[in-house]
Amino acid sequence: MTTAAQAAICYGADKPFTIEDVTLDDPRPDEVLVRIVACGICHTDMAVRDGQLPTPLPAILGHEGGGIVEKVGADVTHVKPGDRVLMSFNSCGHCPSCDVERPTYCYNFVPENWTGVRPDGSPTARRGAEPVNANFFGQSSFATYALGHARNVVKVPDSAAEIPLERLAPLGCGLMTGAGAVLRSMAVRKGLPIAVFGTGAVGLGAIMAAKIAGANPIIAVDIHDSRLATARELGATHAINSKEQDAIAEIGALCPQGLAYAFDTTGIASIIEQAFTLLSPLGILGMVGASPPTNMLSFNESSFMGGGKRVMGILGGDSDIQTFVPELIEHHLAGRFPFERLIRTFPFSQINEAFHAGESGAVVKPVLVMG
Repeated sequence: MTTAAQAAICYGADKPFTIEDVTLDDPRPDEVLVRIVACGICHTDMAVRDGQLPTPLPAILGHEGGGIVEKVGADVTHVKPGDRVLMSFNSCGHCPSCDVERPTYCYNFVPENWTGVRPDGSPTARRGAEPVNANFFGQSSFATYALGHARNVVKVPDSAAEIPLERLAPLGCGLMTGAGAVLRSMAVRKGLPIAVFGTGAVGLGAIMAAKIAGANPIIAVDIHDSRLATARELGATHAINSKEQDAIAEIGALCPQGLAYAFDTTGIASIIEQAFTLLSPLGILGMVGASPPTNMLSFNESSFMGGGKRVMGILGGDSDIQTFVPELIEHHLAGRFPFERLIRTFPFSQINEAFHAGESGAVVKPVLVMG
């Protein structure tokens, strides 16, 4: 049997998404069929659309899905039909990284998430009789139904039963990445300074998490005053518009002993290299910003070695979604992670308008509601 669905097909950077009829496979033993209620739009979706990542187009994108379980495969035991769930990246479960609960660095991340088909090469979705690329981040949630996997579907805890899925869905990637970078990857210590470069959804997730961790000062750097104002409201103690001020000099004056933590979400080499010069002894520079694959970075070797400094690439905030997503929900319920202030919802039919709102900066976190 198959499931009929409507999906937004991405044809590339110069073409709009179009909503088309598709069919999805029945779940295999380790798979979960989810009726999608809402899905966040993330910068990674834009990167695939623009050809910066290897997912072949046309494809069904979307990787911050939230919905209701419809069917489960025979080997799936942690969720059942009727459960409210969130979806995130997929992982293989048996490589050296997965063995130590670091699934964001799964040795098989590309075939599990980016190839448009299952790791064995079989498609999960079809238009008519022809396969269509899907299984994006193990889900493809720009659709009314998505086929997920046991490892990338997490049940919404009962404590959050009253929170709508259109609010919770964006926890699956960007917000989780920013918060996890602070709370898990860099393990930010109370009372030590952090600067966050770029205050989109990932950067603002990091700022909220830095407040949870007790960092001080918490410095937000961006070129948009509106986003810097939001950063202030969410926990930043200082905000610097790098179009109008010399951010490196300003941070140096605020933190004469250096930054314990610098977190880059921009992927701009010059910003990353300058941030490195601000690090204190044992300082950590965390990087999540997407950049062209040919980009190179240059650091002073003596400073790097002699100061015991670390430059850390971060994927997904080092998150094990089965534990970290519920942790973020509990922070939200306690008022410590008020990410709802970043969300604006759009009907599924307005996916192109939602993408434009996210890219223009008018909305930090657009969320599609499937209806």
